[in-house]
Amino acid sequence: MKRPQAKFTAVFLAFFGLLAFAAVAQAAGDGGFDKTKDLLWRVMNFSALVALLVFLLKKPLANALNSRREAIRAQLEELEAKRAGAERAYQECEGKLAGLEAEAKAILEEAVRQGEAEKARLIAEGERAAGDMKRQAEMAVQHELAAATTRLKAEIVGEAALVAEELIKKSLQPADEARMIEGYLDKVGGVQ
Repeated sequence: MKRPQAKFTAVFLAFFGLLAFAAVAQAAGDGGFDKTKDLLWRVMNFSALVALLVFLLKKPLANALNSRREAIRAQLEELEAKRAGAERAYQECEGKLAGLEAEAKAILEEAVRQGEAEKARLIAEGERAAGDMKRQAEMAVQHELAAATTRLKAEIVGEAALVAEELIKKSLQPADEARMIEGYLDKVGGVQ
């Protein structure tokens, strides 16, 4: 591989030779030596200027290009590191997302299980409350039935007493009345 300085020198000599050839061709065509001399003088001045510029600007230009190359390389390395970091972060996020999906599924299953347990508890509680209400209603019916039976017996006894009194009043004669009073008085007198 050729060094950059050797390449530059070869290009410079080729350019200078081309200009010299052009100057000779120009001089041969016009026949004027002064024009050729002027052209050669200008080419030499230009070549000297280019050589001076190359000599003076070679290092700063090379340094600037090298620093630019290094800056670009550093920037590429930094971007590559950022890309790798972003790739790692993406992989972490993918892992977390998969974990979140599994966790969400577990939470959903737990909520369904708790809902089923709550449903069973509410059904059992409702059945227990319905049984309590049924027993209370049966007790209330039995109590009302007993109270109604007691009232009915009292009414029947009262009615029977009235009917018996009416029958006795109708069938009782004054002689029977006197006999009852005497029997009652004998019992009271015998007790004393």
